[in-house]
Amino acid sequence: MALLPLPVDVFQHPVVQFIAVLGAFGIGLFQGIILGRAILVRFPRLQNHLKKVSVTLFILFLINAILSVPRFASPEKIILSNLPASNPSEIASTLFLIFGMNTGFFTVLAISVTVMSFVVLKFIHLNGTSKIFVFSFSVLLLILTAVSRFTDLTPSTFEVLLYFLYQLGITIGILAGTIRKIKPKK
Repeated sequence: MALLPLPVDVFQHPVVQFIAVLGAFGIGLFQGIILGRAILVRFPRLQNHLKKVSVTLFILFLINAILSVPRFASPEKIILSNLPASNPSEIASTLFLIFGMNTGFFTVLAISVTVMSFVVLKFIHLNGTSKIFVFSFSVLLLILTAVSRFTDLTPSTFEVLLYFLYQLGITIGILAGTIRKIKPKK
């Protein structure tokens, strides 16, 4: 069963699929550009090493996009009634299970990039509309991911494709947002 229980017939129409694909990629691209520009505004010294910063952020977010898609496509299901909580070591392993950090180095790297983007979002200065835009879509994806982990619902192939395009859009947007210097305001 899909995460978003909308009528399946709606997404069978090619025009709706095309709009959804463009929408997911466009939202990710716009969000990445906003974050990239905001990073450069907040940390102006990064503009001295712009190409290195751009490529590094691009590679980090590309790794995040590639590694987070399999976690989104087939999340490890968590049943709350089966979670042990009797001693401190079991509590720690339960927390690792809930946050998905019990599956290896690359998963931890992907989670670290995601956490880094939330920390960067906290430190950068965005105006009201941009902050609401970035925050609302980040929270929406967090909710969808939590629903897929704590319920029997799993994303459909089309939802996984939309998630990948969103992540790819953020990656390309970060590159586009950080590739050019920001001229100082007069």
